[in-house]
Amino acid sequence: MMTEERAMGDLPRPRISTGVEGLDEILYGGLISKRAYLLKGGPGAGKTCLSLQFLMAGRKSGEKTLFISLSETETQLRENACYMNLDITGIDILHLGPSVTFFSELESYDIFSPAEVERGPVTEKIVEVVERLQPSRVVIDAITQMRYLSTDPQQYRRQVLSFLRYLVESGITVIYTSEASHEAPDEDLQYISDGVITLEAFSDRRAASVTKFRGSDFRGGYHTLKITGEGVKIFPRLVPENHRRTFVREQIPSGVPVLDRMLFGGVERGTVTIISGPSGVGKSTLAYQFAQEAAKRGERAVIYAFDEEIPLIRARYEGIGLPFQSLLEKDLLRIEKIEPLLFTPDEFAVRVREEVEERGAQIVIIDSMAGYRLSIRGENLIAQVHALTKYMANMGTTIFLINEVYEITNDNGVIAAGLSYLSDNIIFMRYVERTLAPGHLGLGKIIGVLKKRLSDHETTIREFRVTSRGIEVGEPAPVGADLFKSAPGGRK
Repeated sequence: MMTEERAMGDLPRPRISTGVEGLDEILYGGLISKRAYLLKGGPGAGKTCLSLQFLMAGRKSGEKTLFISLSETETQLRENACYMNLDITGIDILHLGPSVTFFSELESYDIFSPAEVERGPVTEKIVEVVERLQPSRVVIDAITQMRYLSTDPQQYRRQVLSFLRYLVESGITVIYTSEASHEAPDEDLQYISDGVITLEAFSDRRAASVTKFRGSDFRGGYHTLKITGEGVKIFPRLVPENHRRTFVREQIPSGVPVLDRMLFGGVERGTVTIISGPSGVGKSTLAYQFAQEAAKRGERAVIYAFDEEIPLIRARYEGIGLPFQSLLEKDLLRIEKIEPLLFTPDEFAVRVREEVEERGAQIVIIDSMAGYRLSIRGENLIAQVHALTKYMANMGTTIFLINEVYEITNDNGVIAAGLSYLSDNIIFMRYVERTLAPGHLGLGKIIGVLKKRLSDHETTIREFRVTSRGIEVGEPAPVGADLFKSAPGGRK
């Protein structure tokens, strides 16, 4: 559809950065210049902080910027920005709130209302500063304070609309914040704005959303927001369809000869493999084996450890003869500890994207799904895993998901978790009881391939061991009633 600007014969207006990379991505490139946008949210939501970052982005590109404050003083704004490590040097601040002498002088008006008396000087001051500075970016915080310069709601709406139109027609891009309440909602401001960005705080997380953006599409839904020592950060919700890379779907071997025969050569590039089994059976070790083999080909692998600390992973890695330190030094391996209670799925997805798109990770291991599940915090686990794995598959990255189960019977435990349909390959590992001598039982381990979507696979269940040389897969497991009995970590 032809836009109004195109119909008038003008070129499309350029996009400008909001100063927050994640928000620019949600807006598909940033704000459309020379328009007015409402930034709403409750107390402490991050409105002022994000507004300052918007002005900082303009200052970095050589633009003149102006912050019009109807509440906080210039001293307060600069001190708070300093605490947040925001450098707002060069940003002009116009404070139009009451002065410190207002209370002591007890000013009152006997004939005219305060709105009628104060509106003129405030308007004149704004016009004078804008004409003198000629800024290209302006923030008004908070525009709802102008209600008190109006005698009725109709006049307030007309006054705000006229004020914003004056700024926009002066070639200025405007962000204005609101302080809404049940007694004084801001729906009228949403109607007259060119876009609405909402910052919200829930019981366990913060989120940003865009509900209106004239002249452009945008990424809907809630996106994780955090207020950090570097200001507001927004982590966009992952949309797999927006990311795709051409790659050759070749086979990725494990380096364990018998296992590779079971997989008919290995797993395919750009596929999702679930390694399923009870605690301690060797799931992570098997995934590391794939990572090491990839490193031999010069490919980079990343392990996201949700459960174990890095020193424990390092000890296990070296204990099975895998060259941990040399792979780190060659930047062919990276291990990152993820505390699930501190990360949201959106934030984690952004980290994965950085590894895949900026550092070229070709193998990604998530260890484990139990830890990842903690970061979901009530959201749909399957939807989150689907988006993450679909994205990596589109980019040609091979994914290994470590899934712990509590059953070692014929129920493979993956179906119960609801993840099996997401996988291209399923490798299961189990404990078995073995007769070591008459009257004596011991524990053995078995491995099998339950699913392989892109090729056939061996259906034989084989015994395996974890040794100082890595994983060794041996002969087919003997047939016997003791193969599927309970062992530590499982039940009948």
